[in-house]
Amino acid sequence: MVSAAEQMAANTSWAALGKATDLRNRILFTIGLLIVYRLGTFIPVPGIDATALRQFMESAGAGIGGMVSMFTGGALGRMGIFALGIMPYISASIIVQLLTSMVPALEQLKKEGEQGRKKINQYTRYGTVALATVQAYGLAVSLESGDLAFDPGMYFRLACMITLVGGTMFLMWLGEQITNRGIGNGISLIIFVGIIAEVPSALAQFFASGRSGALSPAVIVGVILMVVGIIMFVVFMERALRKIHIQYPRRQVGMKVYDGGSSHLPVKVNPAGVIPAIFASSLLLLPTTIATFSTDAATGPVMSWLLANFGPGQPLYLLFFVSMIVFFAYFYTFNVAFKPEDVANNLKNQNGFVPGIRPGAKTAEYLEYVVNRVLVLGSAYLAIVCLLPEILRSQFTIPFYFGGTSVLIVVSVTMDTIQQVQSHLLAHQYEGLIEKSQLRGRNKKRTRRGPARR
Repeated sequence: MVSAAEQMAANTSWAALGKATDLRNRILFTIGLLIVYRLGTFIPVPGIDATALRQFMESAGAGIGGMVSMFTGGALGRMGIFALGIMPYISASIIVQLLTSMVPALEQLKKEGEQGRKKINQYTRYGTVALATVQAYGLAVSLESGDLAFDPGMYFRLACMITLVGGTMFLMWLGEQITNRGIGNGISLIIFVGIIAEVPSALAQFFASGRSGALSPAVIVGVILMVVGIIMFVVFMERALRKIHIQYPRRQVGMKVYDGGSSHLPVKVNPAGVIPAIFASSLLLLPTTIATFSTDAATGPVMSWLLANFGPGQPLYLLFFVSMIVFFAYFYTFNVAFKPEDVANNLKNQNGFVPGIRPGAKTAEYLEYVVNRVLVLGSAYLAIVCLLPEILRSQFTIPFYFGGTSVLIVVSVTMDTIQQVQSHLLAHQYEGLIEKSQLRGRNKKRTRRGPARR
């Protein structure tokens, strides 16, 4: 039987968006800050030779110009003030999350509630500054060695580092403002906009290759159908759940006796999200990135072997890619996303139990067994989505970067943002019903007559 809340959520109309003033203001605020982000990608770092930079990025498309430029919305190719993007903050967040699950002091800090969360966020910001500083220095030195700076020297390095680190911290602030005062997750939306902004130029290159005869019409139609199929597959798998039945016994509070109830514990098929794909892609891009910015390292025997065997489309490249996705899917799930021991302890504290399983350690073992089996499907799904575009790009020489990671991010962020908009619309609908019920109650009180006089 469908509850009243579920029925109201199903009947939520998008036409009510115009009446929801708070939601409309949140959407406009989010769009305004995202426009500020896009404008910042076109403001260049001082002292950069734009013509030489454009030629360099075209030759470095396989390494730096691919996935990294995708996450920065093209700011790296133009060497804008947001050239580092939001990736240092994401890397710092992931590192702090992993340390929180492995370091007892940080784990205890996480359990302290709001104050502990603020302290962890502070550590994340410090880590963001450290990572951004290291990356900015490496980028400044690489620009000098590539003869891309008008006036190389210490002044150029300091100016480049301050500009790039300041741009990353400003993006982090923008993301927090969108999360708190806008709609959706601010950091995810910044990456989402960066990916979407590169789609028109990528499509133009794709269809230009078809007109020039480099790609046949059959390949173009096949790629479009495959992209649509991958998007549908990602939507289906991201909504897929394994529901574990949870039973709550009858309990007595004071003089009242509450009947026992039942619920379910949802376990996503892919609890780790897009994190395994990002980690695996970053590791695979590392040799190419080092060779791009360091000609001395590229001529060494070890680096030459890595570039020859771990290039895009090579068998070792694909095998390592799949192995890293599977490893990070299990590692991140059991250390951050879903910890069976913590879930079992929470169920035990709430007097909940899995039917037929003892609370405590036995429940943790059962949850670990279930999640292990679910992750077989989840890791295979991630590997398929990330592997198909890599094979496609290597076989048909598509003239732009097309990765499964970008598809996963775009679909996940879109679903999450739509869900938040629907939640705000549902809350607005509830407020309207409450106001109507209060008005009806006042009208009844006003029309009530007093007792008749004898």
